[in-house]
Amino acid sequence: MDETQRRGRRIMMSDAEVDAFLREQKTCRVATVSPDGRPHVGALWFAWDGGSLWLYSITRSRRWSDLRKDPRISVVVDAGEAYDELRGVELSGSAVFVGEAPRTGEPCPELAEAERIFPVKNFDIEEMPHDGRHAWIRLTPESVVSWDFRKI
Repeated sequence: MDETQRRGRRIMMSDAEVDAFLREQKTCRVATVSPDGRPHVGALWFAWDGGSLWLYSITRSRRWSDLRKDPRISVVVDAGEAYDELRGVELSGSAVFVGEAPRTGEPCPELAEAERIFPVKNFDIEEMPHDGRHAWIRLTPESVVSWDFRKI
Protein backbone atom coordinates (compact mmCIF):
# COMPACT_ATOMS: atom_id res chain seq x y z
CA MET A 1 0.00 0.00 0.00
CA ASP A 2 1.43 3.38 -0.93
CA GLU A 3 1.58 6.43 1.37
CA THR A 4 -1.45 8.07 -0.30
CA GLN A 5 -3.66 5.06 0.42
CA ARG A 6 -2.47 4.80 4.05
CA ARG A 7 -3.09 8.51 4.63
CA GLY A 8 -6.50 8.32 2.95
CA ARG A 9 -7.62 5.58 5.30
CA ARG A 10 -6.19 7.41 8.30
CA ILE A 11 -8.19 10.59 7.60
CA MET A 12 -11.40 8.84 6.51
CA MET A 13 -14.39 9.38 8.81
CA SER A 14 -16.21 6.40 10.32
CA ASP A 15 -19.87 5.87 9.39
CA ALA A 16 -20.88 7.37 12.75
CA GLU A 17 -18.65 10.41 12.17
CA VAL A 18 -20.11 10.92 8.67
CA ASP A 19 -23.64 10.69 10.07
CA ALA A 20 -22.93 13.19 12.87
CA PHE A 21 -21.14 15.58 10.50
CA LEU A 22 -23.99 15.57 7.96
CA ARG A 23 -26.58 16.10 10.70
CA GLU A 24 -24.77 19.18 12.05
CA GLN A 25 -23.78 20.97 8.82
CA LYS A 26 -26.24 23.22 6.96
CA THR A 27 -24.75 24.01 3.56
CA CYS A 28 -23.66 21.74 0.74
CA ARG A 29 -22.37 22.29 -2.78
CA VAL A 30 -24.36 20.49 -5.45
CA ALA A 31 -22.74 19.56 -8.76
CA THR A 32 -24.76 18.73 -11.88
CA VAL A 33 -24.06 18.45 -15.60
CA SER A 34 -26.11 20.17 -18.31
CA PRO A 35 -27.09 18.34 -21.51
CA ASP A 36 -24.23 20.04 -23.39
CA GLY A 37 -21.73 18.83 -20.78
CA ARG A 38 -21.26 22.08 -18.86
CA PRO A 39 -20.79 21.49 -15.13
CA HIS A 40 -22.74 23.53 -12.60
CA VAL A 41 -22.09 23.87 -8.87
CA GLY A 42 -24.30 25.73 -6.44
CA ALA A 43 -24.69 26.01 -2.67
CA LEU A 44 -27.87 24.76 -1.00
CA TRP A 45 -29.18 23.91 2.46
CA PHE A 46 -29.97 20.24 3.04
CA ALA A 47 -31.28 17.66 5.49
CA TRP A 48 -29.68 14.27 6.23
CA ASP A 49 -31.92 11.48 7.51
CA GLY A 50 -29.19 8.93 8.14
CA GLY A 51 -29.41 7.34 4.69
CA SER A 52 -30.34 10.04 2.19
CA LEU A 53 -29.49 13.67 1.61
CA TRP A 54 -32.58 15.83 0.96
CA LEU A 55 -32.29 19.00 -1.13
CA TYR A 56 -35.09 21.58 -1.24
CA SER A 57 -34.43 23.18 -4.61
CA ILE A 58 -36.07 25.94 -6.61
CA THR A 59 -37.85 24.18 -9.48
CA ARG A 60 -36.89 26.90 -11.96
CA SER A 61 -33.18 26.57 -11.22
CA ARG A 62 -30.47 25.31 -13.52
CA ARG A 63 -29.83 22.54 -10.96
CA TRP A 64 -33.43 21.30 -11.31
CA SER A 65 -33.33 21.48 -15.10
CA ASP A 66 -29.97 19.68 -15.28
CA LEU A 67 -31.15 16.88 -12.98
CA ARG A 68 -34.39 16.41 -14.93
CA LYS A 69 -32.31 15.63 -18.01
CA ASP A 70 -29.43 13.79 -16.29
CA PRO A 71 -29.96 12.61 -12.69
CA ARG A 72 -26.25 12.21 -11.93
CA ILE A 73 -25.36 14.34 -8.92
CA SER A 74 -22.43 14.90 -6.62
CA VAL A 75 -22.64 16.82 -3.35
CA VAL A 76 -19.85 18.08 -1.08
CA VAL A 77 -20.38 19.10 2.54
CA ASP A 78 -17.24 20.51 4.14
CA ALA A 79 -15.98 22.54 7.07
CA GLY A 80 -12.77 24.03 8.44
CA GLU A 81 -10.53 26.96 7.68
CA ALA A 82 -6.95 25.94 8.49
CA TYR A 83 -5.45 22.90 6.73
CA ASP A 84 -5.45 20.79 9.88
CA GLU A 85 -9.18 21.56 10.46
CA LEU A 86 -10.48 20.52 7.02
CA ARG A 87 -13.12 17.81 6.99
CA GLY A 88 -15.87 16.86 4.62
CA VAL A 89 -17.98 14.32 2.82
CA GLU A 90 -18.63 13.84 -0.90
CA LEU A 91 -21.80 11.93 -1.82
CA SER A 92 -22.53 10.83 -5.38
CA GLY A 93 -25.36 9.02 -7.09
CA SER A 94 -28.65 9.69 -8.85
CA ALA A 95 -31.19 12.35 -7.95
CA VAL A 96 -34.79 11.27 -7.32
CA PHE A 97 -37.62 13.82 -7.33
CA VAL A 98 -40.07 13.27 -4.45
CA GLY A 99 -43.49 14.87 -3.96
CA GLU A 100 -45.24 17.44 -6.08
CA ALA A 101 -43.23 20.10 -7.90
CA PRO A 102 -43.39 22.78 -6.83
CA ARG A 103 -44.17 21.59 -3.30
CA THR A 104 -47.35 23.01 -1.78
CA GLY A 105 -47.60 20.69 1.22
CA GLU A 106 -49.81 17.90 -0.13
CA PRO A 107 -49.59 14.82 2.12
CA CYS A 108 -46.56 12.73 1.15
CA PRO A 109 -45.44 10.15 3.74
CA GLU A 110 -42.05 9.76 2.02
CA LEU A 111 -41.27 13.40 2.86
CA ALA A 112 -42.28 13.24 6.54
CA GLU A 113 -38.76 12.85 7.94
CA ALA A 114 -37.11 15.39 5.61
CA GLU A 115 -39.84 17.93 6.36
CA ARG A 116 -39.42 17.30 10.10
CA ILE A 117 -35.62 17.77 10.04
CA PHE A 118 -35.19 20.58 7.48
CA PRO A 119 -37.16 23.46 9.09
CA VAL A 120 -35.74 22.86 12.57
CA LYS A 121 -32.18 22.66 11.29
CA ASN A 122 -32.31 25.55 8.84
CA PHE A 123 -35.04 27.93 10.01
CA ASP A 124 -35.32 27.07 13.73
CA ILE A 125 -39.06 26.44 13.26
CA GLU A 126 -41.11 23.25 13.66
CA GLU A 127 -43.24 23.24 10.51
CA MET A 128 -41.99 23.10 6.93
CA PRO A 129 -42.83 26.30 5.02
CA HIS A 130 -43.96 25.84 1.42
CA ASP A 131 -43.64 28.75 -0.97
CA GLY A 132 -44.78 27.11 -4.20
CA ARG A 133 -41.29 27.57 -5.73
CA HIS A 134 -39.30 24.69 -4.22
CA ALA A 135 -39.51 20.89 -4.37
CA TRP A 136 -37.59 17.92 -2.98
CA ILE A 137 -34.69 16.01 -4.47
CA ARG A 138 -33.39 12.92 -2.67
CA LEU A 139 -29.85 11.62 -3.04
CA THR A 140 -29.32 8.15 -1.60
CA PRO A 141 -25.58 7.96 -2.19
CA GLU A 142 -24.00 5.21 -4.26
CA SER A 143 -20.57 6.50 -3.25
CA VAL A 144 -19.41 8.28 -0.08
CA VAL A 145 -15.89 9.67 0.36
CA SER A 146 -14.88 11.44 3.57
CA TRP A 147 -11.88 13.17 5.07
CA ASP A 148 -10.97 14.69 8.41
CA PHE A 149 -7.54 16.30 8.44
CA ARG A 150 -7.82 16.76 12.22
CA LYS A 151 -6.86 13.05 12.40
CA ILE A 152 -3.36 13.69 10.97
